[in-house]
Amino acid sequence: MTPAINLDHLTTGYRHRRGVKTVSCDITASLSSGTLTCLLGPNGAGKSTLLRTLIGFTPVIAGSVSILGKEISLYTPSELSKAVSVVLTERVMLSDMSVEELVGMGRAPYTGFWGRLSDNDMNIVSIALAAVGAEAMAQRPISTLSDGERQKVMIAKALAQQTPVILLDEPTAFLDYPSKVEIMRLLQNLAHREGKTIFLSTHDVELALRIADTLWLIDRKRGVATGSPGSLSQDGTIGAYFERPGIKYNPEHLTFDIT
Repeated sequence: MTPAINLDHLTTGYRHRRGVKTVSCDITASLSSGTLTCLLGPNGAGKSTLLRTLIGFTPVIAGSVSILGKEISLYTPSELSKAVSVVLTERVMLSDMSVEELVGMGRAPYTGFWGRLSDNDMNIVSIALAAVGAEAMAQRPISTLSDGERQKVMIAKALAQQTPVILLDEPTAFLDYPSKVEIMRLLQNLAHREGKTIFLSTHDVELALRIADTLWLIDRKRGVATGSPGSLSQDGTIGAYFERPGIKYNPEHLTFDIT
């Protein structure tokens, strides 16, 4: 089976007038359909740069990124918007827009220049809201939502876009712990139930260890390691990436002990 996303000796970074600033090198890994994968790493390790490269916001420096068997550079913006949907960290500031209207924006790749939603589009919006348990808030203004509710709505917008791949940047940022767990469980269920490829960056290490199907660990000094939480625990990889003075990884309980 062709991976949903395949990275072949990928180098990420930024081009500028003086040359190229490399962030991470020689990443070879893949993402499969129906799985929730979490990207973990210390601050400054290159998580955001890697995610922006997979989205197509930042050009590939070397190597390649393929999405659904096609090189990302060969996609038109319209084609890419039907293959990959994105949920970013930034809070949505749309005080006069309703939840239903915001989720309806996920239909933009299919509605043409005028953006008018057909009955079929509205049905897809309703299904997306129901999938995240937000159908009761369809007519509420965005400004009345809590952070957790907003994140659910943004995920519903991505679902309404009907892409096989969903990429999320710190989807649990700004949330309290119960909301973090709820969002992560929601994403896990969507991956397993809908067969979506869901890939997200996060700082919530312990939560990722308990809920993710697969982990990608990234660090500028150690490169990238991939595998299941259990396998990366047993061989000591997680500890190598995350242990810091005063913090020790406990592989038996998949937790970090602060001393």
